[in-house]
Amino acid sequence: MFEWMAWTTPVAVFCVCIALMLIGMTVWELKSPTTMRKGFLPMETTRGDRLFVGLLSAAYVNLAFVGVSGRLTEWLSLEAEPSIWFSFVASMALLAWIMRKG
Repeated sequence: MFEWMAWTTPVAVFCVCIALMLIGMTVWELKSPTTMRKGFLPMETTRGDRLFVGLLSAAYVNLAFVGVSGRLTEWLSLEAEPSIWFSFVASMALLAWIMRKG
């Protein structure tokens, strides 16, 4: 069923983190309903809005890293492509920043 996808450990961890975030946000929303607030994003947002924007941003960071990792290998004369864990950490940091300050 999932033969078409490259299920590596980083991909599985990323998907599990998204699922856990969605479950956590659902429980948080049930316990403490959100209110609109203005952060650095150009609109008033709820926690769910910031999670959505953060997840999109995290996905773009990962896709950009995958797209540029081959070139990084050439430019920096690396023996192998950089680990995808770098983009995972960067995307989760970006997501946390958007959730906190967005």
